Amino acid sequence: MTKFGGREITDGMQQQGEGFRPDRRSLLSLGAGAALAAAGLSPVQAQDYPSRPVQVLVPFAGGSASDVITRILLNRMSTSLGQAFVVDNRPGAGGNIGTAAAAHAAPDGYTLLMSTSGPLAANKSLHKELPYDPQKDLAPIGLFATLPNVIVINSRLPPKSLNELIDYAKAHPRELNYGTVGVGSSQHLAAAYFEQLTGTEITHVPYRNIAAYTPDFIAGQVPLGFQLLPNVISLISSGDARPLAVASDKRMTALPDVPTAAEAGLKNYESAAWLALLAPANTEKTVVDKLYKTMVEAVDDPRVRALFVEQGAEPLLMDPQGLRDFMTSETTKWAGIIKKIGIEPM
Repeated sequence: MTKFGGREITDGMQQQGEGFRPDRRSLLSLGAGAALAAAGLSPVQAQDYPSRPVQVLVPFAGGSASDVITRILLNRMSTSLGQAFVVDNRPGAGGNIGTAAAAHAAPDGYTLLMSTSGPLAANKSLHKELPYDPQKDLAPIGLFATLPNVIVINSRLPPKSLNELIDYAKAHPRELNYGTVGVGSSQHLAAAYFEQLTGTEITHVPYRNIAAYTPDFIAGQVPLGFQLLPNVISLISSGDARPLAVASDKRMTALPDVPTAAEAGLKNYESAAWLALLAPANTEKTVVDKLYKTMVEAVDDPRVRALFVEQGAEPLLMDPQGLRDFMTSETTKWAGIIKKIGIEPM
């Protein structure tokens, strides 16, 4: 990381006649100092960051998969940086409330955001107006994990493969019910994308929370799911659910015997909730870079990776520019799918 401070301005001045003329190094130092001042950080603060605990807004409920995985990451990052990361759960409006709060916080590096594919991409098409702009109001730090959607079916139903499920759904249009945690959730969009690619018609049953879906799945009333693994891992373990495929380009570490959708015969079907760390726009680049470097160290830690997998997540690193580009591509992808579904913006 570029070092600031520790040098008198006069060290970089060249005497000329009766005055002084700054050389190029001095101009660069002055420019960097001005940029830090604009961001609310002094050169010393940037060098010593973080010097106090950092608040991290999570726009979902405590104990949710994204919350648990984020805490695993932050615990390891705090060990490296020597400061605590304090999680502040701000659920509501599909993640928009907490994401907006972070987007409009002071860009001083002491308020960060963990957000996901919904608030950072899909919600732009699901809502008439967002109280923030994901591209303009946030500074990406990095993506650290994905949770691929897993296609599961009640074990008492006939389909034992993805192709058999597609054939069964076509033979029983609108008879197969699938459960989600609401319109526009990753589960809902994954199912809608599946319908578009396969030409099937299945019926959406939204729930307030995943706990209400589980007994209906077991009873066979809502026997289909395009779920995140933490939501159905107990159903798979008990034998109530049969996993048919994962919607990712490679098999999940936690489900090594379950094929990808492509391996099972459905090409180009990829859908996942992804988790990213961001800061308010205009946060000093040195701070962003330091946080990204610390994130890389955390995700590369074998214990952190093992804990991610245990929670149904796949460790995956993406740098600030990569995350920015990915947010743009995901926004475009889901905008097309949402428009084709015909979901009216809320």
